[in-house]
Amino acid sequence: MPDTDQSFKDVQYQFTAHIRDPDNNPAPEGIEDRRMEVYRGLLYRNIEGFISSSFPVIRKLYDDEAWHRMIRDFVSNHESHSPYFKEIAQEFISYLDDERETQAEDPKFLNELAHYEYLEIFLTIADAEVDWQTINQQGDLMSESPVLTPFMQLNRYQYPVHKITPEFQPNSPPETPTFLLVYRDLKDKVGFMEVNPMTAKLVELITNQPSASSKEILIRLAKEIPNLNEQAILHGGHTTLVQLKEKDIILGTRV
Repeated sequence: MPDTDQSFKDVQYQFTAHIRDPDNNPAPEGIEDRRMEVYRGLLYRNIEGFISSSFPVIRKLYDDEAWHRMIRDFVSNHESHSPYFKEIAQEFISYLDDERETQAEDPKFLNELAHYEYLEIFLTIADAEVDWQTINQQGDLMSESPVLTPFMQLNRYQYPVHKITPEFQPNSPPETPTFLLVYRDLKDKVGFMEVNPMTAKLVELITNQPSASSKEILIRLAKEIPNLNEQAILHGGHTTLVQLKEKDIILGTRV
């Protein structure tokens, strides 16, 4: 007696292999090609459309032929680890980082740009609880411990990814890296803030020393930068803290 369960599984594998990569995998026997085209088209158009809308700058950098060649390679060969449609963008990042063989049309900043564009999606759908009972929104930003929003990412890029357009595509990274704070404010609007290395270090120290006051952190920072006096760093640091508070990157101080 034939194993009908195994036979059905074989048909399922053949069906999914075909709609992912129709050029290299034949369709199951007995199904009209016009019917298979419905599934082939739905799968590809949905995935391509989502990636295109998730990475709009990257899409503009490729002509149609090169773009669809890349997406077809992703659909055909990438093994996704998440069943959720909203996580396709993260799977595409994994494909670029770990699987894609660099092509002549790929810009050198492709992976960094993809990571930067993905952050908007990540922060838009990020889910975290803010315990407002432990935060004083009117607290003293210098003498108390600042609290950073959980909806924030600080990243260092070799390329100025936030400036890249079809008209501006640097062939090599500048001498100075780019530090970007990407964040979601209290109105759920995602924004970015280019910061200098000192501000990036300040945010890093606040993250790693949640119980320290801003003044303590800035004094420590001053010791690491001997060519600037302590008062100048304290003054500049306070200005930066106010800016971060205005953008909801700092929510207040720890109660």
